[in-house]
Amino acid sequence: MNPGPVQAGPDPRRWKALAVTLVVGFMILLDVTIVAVALPSMQRGLAASPAEVQWVVSGYALTFALSLVLAGRLGDAIGRRRIFLTALGAFVLCSMAAGAAPTVELLVAARLAQGVAAGCLAPQNSALIQQLFTGAERGRAFGFFGATVGISSAVGPVTGGLILALASGDEGWRWIFFVNVPIGVGALALAARLLPGGRGARRGSLDLVGVTALGGGVLLVMLPLVQADSGGVHRLWWMFPAGAALLAIFALWERRVARRGGEPLLDPRLFSETHGFAAGAALAAVYFVGFSGVWLVFALFFQDGLGFSPLVSGLCVTPFAIGSAGAAVVAGRLVERLGRLLTVLGLAGVMVGLSAAALLLGFAAPPVAVWAAVPALLVGGIGSGFVISPNVTMTLKEVPVRMAGAAGGALQTGQRLGGAVGTAALPGLYYLALASSGGDITDAVAVALGAAVAAVAVALSIAVAEWRRDGRAAAARPLPPEVTHGHTHARHG
Repeated sequence: MNPGPVQAGPDPRRWKALAVTLVVGFMILLDVTIVAVALPSMQRGLAASPAEVQWVVSGYALTFALSLVLAGRLGDAIGRRRIFLTALGAFVLCSMAAGAAPTVELLVAARLAQGVAAGCLAPQNSALIQQLFTGAERGRAFGFFGATVGISSAVGPVTGGLILALASGDEGWRWIFFVNVPIGVGALALAARLLPGGRGARRGSLDLVGVTALGGGVLLVMLPLVQADSGGVHRLWWMFPAGAALLAIFALWERRVARRGGEPLLDPRLFSETHGFAAGAALAAVYFVGFSGVWLVFALFFQDGLGFSPLVSGLCVTPFAIGSAGAAVVAGRLVERLGRLLTVLGLAGVMVGLSAAALLLGFAAPPVAVWAAVPALLVGGIGSGFVISPNVTMTLKEVPVRMAGAAGGALQTGQRLGGAVGTAALPGLYYLALASSGGDITDAVAVALGAAVAAVAVALSIAVAEWRRDGRAAAARPLPPEVTHGHTHARHG
């Protein structure tokens, strides 16, 4: 059978295809945070309990994380375009179902399914960048991807507040889901035209033992965290060691499958033989503990503490989003030249920005502190833009394209796990400090932001170690022959 002509050179539609996938990536990541501001109106409109509506947020995050690695592996095996189009269609249908849900039970069910669809979409984004771009262009593409991740996480609260301001009333929350429908339908039509085809690798059979062990381990680790608001960490503490044990079994099983020449769900050689992947995945997981958790802390401080509306609260953190977006695009152009040094500088900037914000919000009078914190948040945002996209580029740089989906899924699973820890731990610290200080919101926000800074400091130590390792490896490499000959000629000239 004639497979058709092989395309020489880069795909001429690659930038248009990237734009479509980034719009979809923005939409699915926005849905992690945008819903939080609408929980009170959902509770009133559906006559639901706080624990029930909390599952609208946490259920999406849970199934999102559970789907990532398997979806990435399926994309590698049967074709990324096919998985992307199928999952995007499912995401649109689930958004319609969530917006039209007459009861909280049906809303939660729609959100769980929507999270699965989002988890199937996310790893295809980074894998398609690996497939479509090379060299400096790949760095630029990952720069845009990093900007998308940073902006979507930061603008969720302000976008949700704006939608609720325009669609007032107890039913206004439905538009947070309905807005996905026209965007998703348009993206689906464009993706069908622009995304590259291909059947995928189609090698071997699906690693069912690996799927079960990884899915069970992630579920057991994440479930207490997503239930943190209702006492899940204390009530379900036993799930942490059980989940860790399952993840250890998963790692041992994958090594066994790889040794026997099979096709593991997540090839352990990604961590042991692919330069930069293990350190980059660890850095991403730790960084997202602080990065994801600060948004809830800011929302609690500005809304519950200072009485701001969701819209105004979201606007207060907009400088971080603006700085992150601009820096991520610039970082895509610099990462080939500066490498891991860029993430070192970025993490240092995040630490400076968040530390300054913690000091200002913790010790200055609230009305003054809000305005004074704007430059600090801008600095933190610029630093963050130099972290997320360069880290993705450096982590996936040497991953073979045939494993790009599974690698992207693993990287984003670490981010989602880190985000779950941050969104549970940092608000918990805020409330703990609030209670111990007799209701002092300035003490509470300073303590919670200080914990975020500590998480960023750990990420910085990983980045510095990897940067120094890269430097030693570069120094140990022999000079190219033409350089050696040039020096010889110069000495004898």
